[in-house]
Amino acid sequence: MTISTLQIVLIFIFSCICGAGSVLDEFQTHRPLIACTIVGLILGDPTKGIILGGTLELIALGWMNIGAAQSPDSALASVISTILVVVGNQSIQEGIAIALPVAAAGQVLTVFARTITVAFQHAADKAAEDANFNKIIALHFSALFVQALRVAIPSTLVAAYVSPTMVQNMLDAIPDVVTGGLTVAGGMIVVVGYAMVLNMMYVKYLMPFFFLGFILGGYLDFSLLAFGGIGLILAIVYVQLNPNFAKPQAAAATSAGTVADDELDDELDD
Repeated sequence: MTISTLQIVLIFIFSCICGAGSVLDEFQTHRPLIACTIVGLILGDPTKGIILGGTLELIALGWMNIGAAQSPDSALASVISTILVVVGNQSIQEGIAIALPVAAAGQVLTVFARTITVAFQHAADKAAEDANFNKIIALHFSALFVQALRVAIPSTLVAAYVSPTMVQNMLDAIPDVVTGGLTVAGGMIVVVGYAMVLNMMYVKYLMPFFFLGFILGGYLDFSLLAFGGIGLILAIVYVQLNPNFAKPQAAAATSAGTVADDELDDELDD
């Protein structure tokens, strides 16, 4: 597959959004599920992008910044691995093997970019002392642009100069023991990430629904959309039948009835 100039430009723009999004954390554009899907859409293979993004998302759930320790860069790993997988027509397992070392390299780039932005922060402090608000805004966006280029430059270079033959030669040069080890490690990280999600979702009174989903999945040949609809219906019924959710409404109705009775008593007394 050959990447056109328009696709390279779109990858550059979206890579900038991913790099800035990894700092803003507002629209979550740096998450693998979103980044891989959109890059796959740009390259004409959204299906492979969604599958790779979903797999990397489970891995990246275990990545987080703790204090001054910087986590691996999920944005750079998502964009570059999707490019190499789609362009080189590689498997999802090989995409994971590519993403993990790229994420580690992106971790170094993130530290380097944040070190550069320290100068912008000191300049913003000086501008704040002078009450120069326009300069503060300009410095803010300039520092954000540095973070955007952190992902955009490597991603654009890969999209512009890496060919399917180069991708295949690079993968062939990796020893099987390394590829197998990365695949196993990636699978273990997926389990850890999924366990963290379950730990956050764990509520005793919801566990019957959790196991019910596995039982239905084992015996019913339904699609994920159908199971999602069943889950939504059960959630609505549960909320309607649960007295904890009905109490505020009953209290409001009682309060309204009391006010109406008081007004009627006042009119009768008059």
